[in-house]
Amino acid sequence: MTINEQDSATEPAADNDARTDWEQRIYRRTTDTAGVDPALELPAVTGVTAQGFVGHIKLAWSPVDGAAGYIIERTDRNGTAVILDHGGSDVPAVPGAEYADAGMPVGESFGYRIGAVAGNEFPVWHWSERVEAAVRQGPAEPVHVSVDAASDSGTLQRVWHLVGSERLSQLREKTDDFGNDIGAEFYDSLRIAHDELGVDRVRAHAVLDDTNAVVVRDDAGQITYDFTKVDAIYDDILRLGITPVVELGFMPAAIASDPEATVFTYRGIISPPTDWAEWRSLIKAFASHLVERYGLDEVAAWGFEVWNEPNLEVFWTGGPQDYLRLYDEAAAAIKEVSPRLLVGGPSTAASEWVHLLTEHVAHTGAPLDFISSHTYGNAPLDVQPAARRNGLADLPIWWTEWGVGHTHFGPLNDGVYGAPFVLTGLKSVQGRMDALAYWVVSDHFEELGRPTRLFHNGFGLLTVGNLRKPRFWATYLAEQMGDQLIRATVTGDGADVVVQTWASRHDDDTVDVLLWNSVPNALVAQGDPSLDRTISLDVAGLAAADYSAEVARVDQHHSNIVPVCPTDVDWPDTDLWQKLRAADVLDTEIVAVEATATGIHLDLALPMPGVARIRLQPKAAGAPRKEAS
Repeated sequence: MTINEQDSATEPAADNDARTDWEQRIYRRTTDTAGVDPALELPAVTGVTAQGFVGHIKLAWSPVDGAAGYIIERTDRNGTAVILDHGGSDVPAVPGAEYADAGMPVGESFGYRIGAVAGNEFPVWHWSERVEAAVRQGPAEPVHVSVDAASDSGTLQRVWHLVGSERLSQLREKTDDFGNDIGAEFYDSLRIAHDELGVDRVRAHAVLDDTNAVVVRDDAGQITYDFTKVDAIYDDILRLGITPVVELGFMPAAIASDPEATVFTYRGIISPPTDWAEWRSLIKAFASHLVERYGLDEVAAWGFEVWNEPNLEVFWTGGPQDYLRLYDEAAAAIKEVSPRLLVGGPSTAASEWVHLLTEHVAHTGAPLDFISSHTYGNAPLDVQPAARRNGLADLPIWWTEWGVGHTHFGPLNDGVYGAPFVLTGLKSVQGRMDALAYWVVSDHFEELGRPTRLFHNGFGLLTVGNLRKPRFWATYLAEQMGDQLIRATVTGDGADVVVQTWASRHDDDTVDVLLWNSVPNALVAQGDPSLDRTISLDVAGLAAADYSAEVARVDQHHSNIVPVCPTDVDWPDTDLWQKLRAADVLDTEIVAVEATATGIHLDLALPMPGVARIRLQPKAAGAPRKEAS
């Protein structure tokens, strides 16, 4: 993974050792792609088009039945072909049937082919016909957005209510080397996420790690369990109104086949157990204890996820079949406690092994109550076809890790680019996933060493000290939407692939229109003026005669806390903390709108990357509705 040289130079040696080990092993997957089942062969993609617009080329194609996603190959004028990876995503395939390719020179023609894949670990069997286009010279015409406030377009799924977290045992940590109160600030980050983002579930690593002293083997070889520390942690988060998704890992040293095989600075053990019966006994005892302590009705709503990213060498020393055994033993143990308890997996990196696990449980009858996997730098692939192929079409899908950047201390985590990225992902999974957990809630994060400065491009939605990053504000704006979605369409240069929209209506007839400007290419994350757009917004079908309008913005100059802290400051002093907290607000302004025959009209600028939320609130209740034309 990419290392930020400034951060690397200031980290303790032990943390550097863990980080170097991580860098060397993170991309080593244990997935065997040889001998792929021909039954998973997909036909060539048809209906491919390429259109040149200002700042980007828009690609579109006809969906292929059974596809999880689509690989895009681009060829330059010299004949050099590359697979687009969107600036570094761990999954190059994209789930939809449209794409904006950006960052190319104006006027140069590029060729494209599209290939459907059954999953990230599966090949393209047949490529589409080749199409060509070139980026056009600007300026771009305004993009028109039309909203029908009287329409009904389904119900908003608040998939972000599950969030990822560093191991929960850090609730018991004291101050770090820089005086930051880890436990108190981490607890407060969960409270903020609950109160402001609606978070009611959290998924974290290492509940079985030896930090929690769950398993002890005495000199006679007898095993005892102690869940006291886990109880204290779960009691804390339950008091906040947050329940755990219980990730079963890492392996306790007392039952591990190789206690020296570890990951992270806290040395989570990644080997299979020495004795499968001891693993099964542990999981049964753990689930039974939780039910006894918290009640079956409570724990039945949680979910047990078996392990973390077993398809990566850095997290699992076994192979795929070893993972299936780990899963089977855990699932059987959980169901012995109660059939009502939920168990799922494969909890893999990069959307892999969903077919492997669903095929396995279809053949063996092992229980599977939800499917889980992870993706970074891209919207999650569509794993529903894999579930359907194996007779499991109705299973819930929980994406238990997802984020704009897959690198610790990477270049994207603190910046504005993450804000529209979040909204693209949340909208993308509507109707096909039940949870999309952003990884993670807080920059109090120790996997590769504690942060050495405030803005270090940490994974968190919140900084150390709980300042809100642009990604936080994007999620907040999604949470502020009404439950009733309404019809919104985009036309013009960049429609649906650069500029996107999401609109809703509240019970009091308040209308929210979310707009964002982004492309799936992290290489232009700092912005590209050719992709900035002017939006022409028309809202019809409003229930009242008169509305007030407020615009909230997230971009380089709005709701962006990072520039408030000078770049040469590692940790703020008291005065700077006061200034940062005063600036830690969502930027909003009341704007004038133009009344039209059918509703209202508003023009506004939308930079790339950028987000705007237009909120229309009725000034008087009961006024007659203006019908949409």
